[in-house]
Amino acid sequence: MEDKKIENLIKDFFQKMECPVELEAFLEGNVFCVNIKSDEARLLIGQGGQTLADLQHLLTKIVKNNFEEEIFLSLDVENYKKRKIDYLKEMAQAIAEEVAFTKEEKLLSPLSAFDRRIVHMELAGRADVKTESIGEGLERRIAIRPA
Repeated sequence: MEDKKIENLIKDFFQKMECPVELEAFLEGNVFCVNIKSDEARLLIGQGGQTLADLQHLLTKIVKNNFEEEIFLSLDVENYKKRKIDYLKEMAQAIAEEVAFTKEEKLLSPLSAFDRRIVHMELAGRADVKTESIGEGLERRIAIRPA
């Protein structure tokens, strides 16, 4: 994989947007991971991480159009996704502890598919609780129940 070429493509993209950024880039397996540092971090993340998700989608297409090999891109801004994943895991464990203790089901707020997956995976190894996605569309959420 041509790490520097990918990194330069991403830098050029942000230069054309007139958004100065610093990149921390590394290869993790077959995923090219990029963490962006910028004074415009809030703008790049957007509400609930939506702008970040859109940027990752767009940059993935740009990178794939410039390389023949299969390249996966993981884009983050100021470690926003990492912090969010850590928060979701901690929240899931805390609620699971409460459900295991009270033996009463808890419903989480609506979550994106990505966020629900994090919660399901975090609690999958627990024998004292089980998780289930319920609801439709933007109202889809997780029920954590005693096992």
